Amino acid sequence: MFRARRRCRPGAAAVILVETMKGWQAPMGNGLQTMERYFSQGRPAGRSMLAALDGLRRIQRRLIRIPGELSGVGLLLGTFFFAASLTPTLIPRSYVMQGLLAGVSFATGYGLGVFWRWLWAYMELPEPGTHMRRAVNLAVFGSCMVVSGLFLWRAADWQNSIRVLMEMEPVDSAHPLKVCAIAVAAFFLLLAVARLFGRVVCIVSAYVHRYVPRRPANVLGLAVAVLLFWSIASGVLFRGGLYAMDSSFRRHDALIEPSSPRPESPYRSGSAASLLKWSELGRAGREFIASGPAARDISAVTGRPALEPIRVYAGLRTAGTPELRARLALDELIAMGAFERSVMVVITPTGTGWIDPAAMDAIEYLHNGDVASAAVQYSYLSSPLSLLVEPEYGAEAARALFVEIYEYWTGLPRDKRPRLYLHGLSLGSYNSERSAQLFEMISDPVDGALWSGPTFRNSLWRTITSERNEGSPAWLPEFHDGSIIRFLNQNGAAVPSETPWGPIRVAYLQYASDPVTFFDHRGFYRPPAWMDLPRAADVSPELRWYPIVTMLQLALDMMLAGTTPIGYGHVYAPEHYVRAWREVTQPEGWTDDAIVRLNHHLAESMARAMSDHDGDEAAYANRGG
Repeated sequence: MFRARRRCRPGAAAVILVETMKGWQAPMGNGLQTMERYFSQGRPAGRSMLAALDGLRRIQRRLIRIPGELSGVGLLLGTFFFAASLTPTLIPRSYVMQGLLAGVSFATGYGLGVFWRWLWAYMELPEPGTHMRRAVNLAVFGSCMVVSGLFLWRAADWQNSIRVLMEMEPVDSAHPLKVCAIAVAAFFLLLAVARLFGRVVCIVSAYVHRYVPRRPANVLGLAVAVLLFWSIASGVLFRGGLYAMDSSFRRHDALIEPSSPRPESPYRSGSAASLLKWSELGRAGREFIASGPAARDISAVTGRPALEPIRVYAGLRTAGTPELRARLALDELIAMGAFERSVMVVITPTGTGWIDPAAMDAIEYLHNGDVASAAVQYSYLSSPLSLLVEPEYGAEAARALFVEIYEYWTGLPRDKRPRLYLHGLSLGSYNSERSAQLFEMISDPVDGALWSGPTFRNSLWRTITSERNEGSPAWLPEFHDGSIIRFLNQNGAAVPSETPWGPIRVAYLQYASDPVTFFDHRGFYRPPAWMDLPRAADVSPELRWYPIVTMLQLALDMMLAGTTPIGYGHVYAPEHYVRAWREVTQPEGWTDDAIVRLNHHLAESMARAMSDHDGDEAAYANRGG
């Protein structure tokens, strides 16, 4: 596990070549010498062949040098991290994603091993001799090969343990060779970055050492390098890049001609009677407006008379500030007579501005179209990017819309105003949670909220989950008597259906297989509570916790959360929205048979919409968080 050289430099996992190179170094060298003598005797094309042989000799010397740069401890930890990354978490992975994850995991473990080896030498602890180091390195190499082979052999079964739960076709192979190739490429890329970091440290330290002692100079060099690389990775430059990307998307969106027809209904934003221009709603806004059911569609399913649902959406281009966009949305609601409806929903979209049609279609069918909904766009960035880098991005817009609507709503007689609800998916739920403040609603609260796919950063969700009733699982908590807040998944709520509600009804719709909800940065040093037994039905029984690696796995899962089948991961099914909205809004006149028919209709509509590739503004053409 110890390197042949004292000086600690990050190296590749080339210990594989240690004995091999020594075995064929002499014959290869003798062969090259013989060929050089042959072509140096005036033979035709001798010069070009000599140049080629010189290149081979340089490659030989480089390959022989690689094993000396190896850290045995780094190889050991890197291999264990590589092997652990092959185990299942929440979302099935392709071999490309698995290879990238394995490479990052190996690099992480290798880096920790290199640091440990450096720390050992820095503390001037005794080291074994050369023969002992060589023997230990060979033993480490053999162990690593065995462990990697065993875990690669099991990788397909582990992935299938998730796929079978999500009703996906099993895979025959995990493509171990492709996984290894991608992992090696990812490792060497990260190794190059690490060496660049070390180079920056050395340059800065050498310069500072002219004026201060060596060790303070080393500390200052490390501090400067950390500050520089952190700024590039997640600080000023990255955030500036995101804002530039957002502005670029906004300009691109402005150039897109609407592919869906302008609505004829006066109860839709962008129509001839609307205060908002159809072209300025943006692609996400036009998707939301055009995808909703008409009154005739609702009547065809329910068999009862229906109203035309009201949908209002203020895109980023409709006004320059969130306050102005919120005011336009309120004016539009008033002009359409939205406050004369029985139900009103204040929606906070996802980071891209997208609104899940499955959520809004469900409540409009349940209430026979007697629903008004409004949303204001705040970004073009995806939720994972906004969530990890700038989670406050949409709070201002969500707050502005809520304040405008709530102040107008509270000024109406209580018996002549709609019931008011909040809704958001993913980052929309995070910002929707923050839009309403408890102290301002004590005397006149809203009627409830449905937040689906809450993010791991939702403060209210985290507080309730951590303070859940003893014995209830973290993936489906019970909170107090369930009269105010309830959690639902694919199988409904944890509390009995006959449990009475209080004055406010708040429901969280979440899947245990949703990493956007259950990612936890503390997972790098402790198992998350949702991993405790018993596990949810959509979580693999093969899932295990590994320090650091599990956090990396869940971070990748979060990026892939929207690739699952309907009803798993971060893709919420219409029938689950129906159950959740029934809990929150208590629609009347629905029998169990009627609910079954509605669920079937919504599921078919969603499947058709998700397979529709004819237009860029179909309901699910730009599905995202």
